[in-house]
Amino acid sequence: MKIVYMGTPDFAVAPMLAIAKKHEVLAVFTQPDRESGRGRKIQKSDVKVAAETLGCPIYQPDRLRDQENIDILKELNPDLIVVAAYGQILSEEILNIPKYGCINIHASILPKYRGASPIEASILNGDEETGVTIMYMAKGLDTGDIISIATTEIRDEDNTETLTARLSTMGAELVVKTIPTLEDGTASRTLQKDEESCYAGKLTKEMGRVDFNDSARMVNRKIHAFYPWPCAVTSLREKTCKLLDARALDEKKVSAMLTDLGISDVKPGQAFAITKKKFFIRCKEGALEILKLQPESKKPMDTVAFLNGFHLEAGEEFGK
Repeated sequence: MKIVYMGTPDFAVAPMLAIAKKHEVLAVFTQPDRESGRGRKIQKSDVKVAAETLGCPIYQPDRLRDQENIDILKELNPDLIVVAAYGQILSEEILNIPKYGCINIHASILPKYRGASPIEASILNGDEETGVTIMYMAKGLDTGDIISIATTEIRDEDNTETLTARLSTMGAELVVKTIPTLEDGTASRTLQKDEESCYAGKLTKEMGRVDFNDSARMVNRKIHAFYPWPCAVTSLREKTCKLLDARALDEKKVSAMLTDLGISDVKPGQAFAITKKKFFIRCKEGALEILKLQPESKKPMDTVAFLNGFHLEAGEEFGK
């Protein structure tokens, strides 16, 4: 097959490279280079960096819908367009260009979690499993007919970074298996049920703010869902502190711990049971054992390194 590939973040790299081993990648479309980080350095997308090793043309239009870009796609005349987290919506005119249409690699079990942040949503909502879906692209957002699905368990230690990597590999394997079925006409086509879908929109920094009046389980989901961005954020001694990894303890375990320590009352947000190697933050229900964090103006560090350099006292309040 002659294929045009469209993608931007790391999730889209493995599928692109897998396709390139078996098919002719005519061109790669990815988002324009952006300023990033404190130094505002120009940053290439993950897909662009990987695509440069393929030796194919790379296009980075601000607006894919502009006629000049549509004309480029028509001139390329691909058999198939494959999209994975590209970041732009394809117009109906573009959808009609390839002989075998346009397909999308989406990081959820559709119709659940349409939109930009399905991986974060699956962790945040405490789902037991997620997966990747290969679907035909249609005019709506992630509404096209389903071709194939692969699933995976969401593990307790998973965060968005680890789950993205696993789903990317799964997406690569699934799309390579799916493409031949498009060519030989055996690809299945399952209509999505709109009533079973929900929208997972773009993340904002404000969404990472932690409230210890939530349960420990809920806060822990937020910590894992929002790593590596925008990160779960609280405060300590009037300075920002990012919580990067943690483990949730249920109320029964916390009550037993407090009894053993001879402590009658710890308020949500307060640190307790502090040793040289660990500490806990009380939540409305249960508590968090903090495993990794990043105080303001510091590098990310594990709890031992934090406690060595920061004299945390019992009763100190996070999020005050």
